[in-house]
Amino acid sequence: MKNLTGADTVDAADMEKRLGWLIVFRVSFATILTLSTLVYSAGEHLSSTEHPFVVLYSISALLVVLSLGYALVLRRVRRKVMFAYGQILLDSFFITTLIFVTGSSESIFTFLYLVGIIGASMLLPRGGSMVIAACSSVQYAVLVFFENQGMLGFLGGQTSVSMMADWPQMVYRVVIIASACLAVAFLSGILAFQARRAHRDLGVVERHLKRVERMAAMGEMVAGMAHEIKNPLASISGSIQLLAENTEPGSPNLRLMQIVLRETQRLSAIVTDFLLFAKPKSGTVKEMRLDLAIGEVVSLFRLDPICVGRIEVNLKLDSPVWIAMDPGHLKQVLWNLLKNGAEAIEKTGTLTIRMAVTRTDRIHLTISDTGCGIKETDQETVFDPFFTTKPSGSGLGLSIVHRIIDSYQGVIDLETSPGKGTTFTLILMGSSQKSSV
Repeated sequence: MKNLTGADTVDAADMEKRLGWLIVFRVSFATILTLSTLVYSAGEHLSSTEHPFVVLYSISALLVVLSLGYALVLRRVRRKVMFAYGQILLDSFFITTLIFVTGSSESIFTFLYLVGIIGASMLLPRGGSMVIAACSSVQYAVLVFFENQGMLGFLGGQTSVSMMADWPQMVYRVVIIASACLAVAFLSGILAFQARRAHRDLGVVERHLKRVERMAAMGEMVAGMAHEIKNPLASISGSIQLLAENTEPGSPNLRLMQIVLRETQRLSAIVTDFLLFAKPKSGTVKEMRLDLAIGEVVSLFRLDPICVGRIEVNLKLDSPVWIAMDPGHLKQVLWNLLKNGAEAIEKTGTLTIRMAVTRTDRIHLTISDTGCGIKETDQETVFDPFFTTKPSGSGLGLSIVHRIIDSYQGVIDLETSPGKGTTFTLILMGSSQKSSV
């Protein structure tokens, strides 16, 4: 699963799919380049074995061979972002070679730099397109410099006479192309970042809605069971208390009764959790500063035995943000997630709470731990009621958190890496109230 903290990360599976499309596009371009070259040479009654045409065919063939190689190793490569960087950088050199062969500064293929930059923005994390734009600009500047110095004829390229010793025109061309590359990189990078974030938002909401539908059916069943259990349990507890009052202190029967009372209290707490999962209490909604409320919960959690001397809790919060929510619900959500993260850490570790606010007043709150993570087979059921990997517990903690967040029209999702940790992401609507603090 993916988080929604606003970080521009690219999912490995999604990256593999995009790289596949890049390979297909590259092979398609090589095919079109070959066919168009053949058509042009035939239409102009030129020999297809002349030097420029041979170079174009060679470029096309090399692109196809490389693409087939990329396709063969695609699934075996682990660092797919670096793999994408390598492909796109190599593509930029092919574009420069193509421009060099087809007229240098007069070439009609200069626009391919922009195509490569747009592709980089779709594949690489934010900033990657700027790297490709800078690399393309440098290559074009070197090419134009060689043309200006009359060195392309020696290398086998075509030199524009109008460019010879015309430094102002050379600088002008380089500045225009570099500006276009950087502008396209900047704009396409922003659009790609927003598209990726919107795609992740949509995916998280879809998963959340599926869980809500599944939980709604479970909630009705659980509520019926809880009500049927609660009354007999109260009768048993009351009866045992009356019997205990009439039993001599220290007798074996009294000890047995105390065990029964302790277990009935535990069952009563579980039934209460059942009811809370089935239908969270509406509570009293209040306007409050989220950063201050989080700070109060964290201050209490740092004093809890599960945290003292073992867990470091870091806060990375935005400027003051207001939210309309029941303080008890917020505390329960935060406490459950913090406790869940602490229990996932075997010895010592770190819990980190981050908060960011989008322009649409959506609050992205993440709680990350450095624990054992969640197995891939368990990730889809971790929010289901009664699911737990712990030796004790009802398995309702995360289910209750999910129901509470949903009752405020919020969304919860997680990103986990087995052996490295888990990040829970809450998406909540901020309050319209603004703080002047």
